Amino acid sequence: MAVTKTHPIKSTLKAAIDYILNPEKTDGKLLASSFGCGLETADIEFAWTREAAGDRGTHLGRHLIQSFAVGETTPEEAHKIGMELAGAVLGGKYEFVLTTHVDKDHLHNHLIFNAVSFVDYKKYHSNKQSYHFIRRTSDRICKEHGLSVVVPGQDKGKSYAEYTAEKQGTSYKAKLKTAIDTLIPQVKDFDELLRRLQEMGYEIKRGKYVSCRAAGQEHFTRLKEKTLGAAYTEEAIKERIKGVYIAKSKPLREDRKIRLVVDLENSIKAQQSAGYERWAKIHNLKQAAKSMNFLTENKIEYYSDLESKIADIMTAHDAAARAVKDVEQRMSDLSLLIKHTTTYRQLKPIYEEYKKSRDKEKYLRGHESEIILFEAAARALKEMQIKKLPDLAALRKEYSSLNDRKSKLYEDYRQAKKQMQEYGIVKKNVDSILYPSQSKTREQER
Repeated sequence: MAVTKTHPIKSTLKAAIDYILNPEKTDGKLLASSFGCGLETADIEFAWTREAAGDRGTHLGRHLIQSFAVGETTPEEAHKIGMELAGAVLGGKYEFVLTTHVDKDHLHNHLIFNAVSFVDYKKYHSNKQSYHFIRRTSDRICKEHGLSVVVPGQDKGKSYAEYTAEKQGTSYKAKLKTAIDTLIPQVKDFDELLRRLQEMGYEIKRGKYVSCRAAGQEHFTRLKEKTLGAAYTEEAIKERIKGVYIAKSKPLREDRKIRLVVDLENSIKAQQSAGYERWAKIHNLKQAAKSMNFLTENKIEYYSDLESKIADIMTAHDAAARAVKDVEQRMSDLSLLIKHTTTYRQLKPIYEEYKKSRDKEKYLRGHESEIILFEAAARALKEMQIKKLPDLAALRKEYSSLNDRKSKLYEDYRQAKKQMQEYGIVKKNVDSILYPSQSKTREQER
């Protein structure tokens, strides 16, 4: 089970990187990797990219921590998972340093990445959407490695603080709702309910929405649907007092999705609940009908045709996945080549001046960062076996073309994945209908 959290680095970037690179925590730095920068020069390279982008923001980078359950994985696998997560989240556009710490009972990865992309100089925007993408990506990679994941609860839309407070019985919203529920049978109108709330210590504020604040509460709580729910608006409370309130339910939409049939013979819930058993029988009939309609619409008459179709889809899916990975790898290689070539060309005049200077120590003191960056870029280009500097315009053109191709390949991949899931469910339903005993045996073997 991997848990992720992230926060910005607004100062002491070097100290943060030095901390995660601690040899005592990283098995002598064996569990340390970087992308787009050197382990020892990462802070300087981060700063160079931000300066090239003209970034004057307060965020120097971001620090992401990925923790694993005790004993669930090995240090090497945890580090590999961290690299896969960094690659998927950052897309080969941001310098980063990744380390795996082994000094605690639970293994955990530290990922520090630049606040600005070295490819297009765009800032990394951290928000709920980007964080949920990190969580989903981390869960997907952990599943692929056979690790457990955090299962989301049913309390969607609540902040973590509100969820925890409600579980502990300290939520101001939960207490207000309880107070209202208690008073409704005792009062004759809405004004009396407000008076009684005041007697209980609540401060009442009238406006577009009536708001209540308990003793010690910082902000008022509005009596509105978005805050407390549909049954706690002013209109709903008045109707509840009169005894005429009818809870509004959303109209049910037709569920066209094909779902797996329920194995009634092995369902403990069906054996314990007659109501569930009746529902499951109706559900199975509906899914069987949907599966048969699906086969008819797709002109599949024989079981062998279904197996052949699934094999073709799996082949297309795997081919699209490989093509996406190949394009992403080439884009990653190009982004590094563009970065190091740009740095080399921009700083070469300074380095040549340094080589010609009579007092090299004095010159170095004034241009230490630039010389370090030039030497790092030269080493990287040598490791990439680049003997002649490439044309930057041609590299950027190829990168843009690959980006367009990647979008098209992703669409093909998503379509093939959707088809593979759909046909897989239909096949399982067909197996359970035509060969119930064989289907059960296969499922047990799996």
